Amino acid sequence: MKVGILGAGMWGTAFAHLLADHQHEVSLVDCDADVVHSLVSSGRNPRYLPELELGGVEALTVSQAGELFEHVDLLVVAVPSRAFAAAVACLPGASPLLSLTKGLDPISGARLSTLVEGRPVAVLSGPNFAEEIAANLPAAAVVASDDQELAARLQAEIASPVFRVYINSDLIGVELCGAAKNVIALAAGAVDGLGLGDNAKAALMTRGLAEMTRLGLACGARAGTFAGLAGMGDLIATCWHPHGRNRRAGELIGRGVTPEQAREQIGTVEGMVAAPVLGEMARRVGVELPITDAVCAVLAGGEVKDLAVELMGRKPTGEWSASPV
Repeated sequence: MKVGILGAGMWGTAFAHLLADHQHEVSLVDCDADVVHSLVSSGRNPRYLPELELGGVEALTVSQAGELFEHVDLLVVAVPSRAFAAAVACLPGASPLLSLTKGLDPISGARLSTLVEGRPVAVLSGPNFAEEIAANLPAAAVVASDDQELAARLQAEIASPVFRVYINSDLIGVELCGAAKNVIALAAGAVDGLGLGDNAKAALMTRGLAEMTRLGLACGARAGTFAGLAGMGDLIATCWHPHGRNRRAGELIGRGVTPEQAREQIGTVEGMVAAPVLGEMARRVGVELPITDAVCAVLAGGEVKDLAVELMGRKPTGEWSASPV
């Protein structure tokens, strides 16, 4: 395939490497001229994965890309959720689009795939840390789309002996998993920062998965998706990986750093963007999200230690009762 990737962040860079290894013709496009210049001159991204050699990958600025996007077989978008709507609105042509972005639109609250018009769309998700993909370590992911022919084609073009790809037709569920797991990871990081132990962290992750599933079902998703790679798989990786941005941000907040200071240290933290959007979505569909609500309260200035006190102090109930805990 001839592929254009918009966004030379860590995941976009790693995915470019993955596709180039599959002998696809890859162009990596970014708005940062300095990053593009380094990619052209050295074949490396100085800001993300600087040790990775991107042999055979063309690098262009957005202004240089011009007609490129009109003639590719696949468009890949790997930008932060806050930039997704503007990015896809400006892309010419009608080539299929694969989103690597995990989150929701912070302005409209919409799932990102619903912002794509005039072209088929698919979403790739799963426990896929860019550093490990770049190192050719084994991983698995799901590609979700309402267009199953597109999903099958992408599965065939992306999968390899070190990157196993499954098809999932539950686009709603896969996208909600990608947004919600980042919020739970913030809470898991706070557990680490507060020194509350692995028992507490495991319990929070398990109840977080139940919370994610409850919202998904109310929005029309399938329960099985949340037990799969996009749900449980990505949740485990995001909550435990020592360098995961959301977990790291939560840990810093647990140690007394403000959310704003954590964001300044780390950069984009998708869980901070997604939490209030998910909270509003839950209110619209009449579902309680105790962990998400506690995260929102902390992001709004509440004391992080209150997160544990509030959650542990909820009314006792059965594990699978209708009342959420």
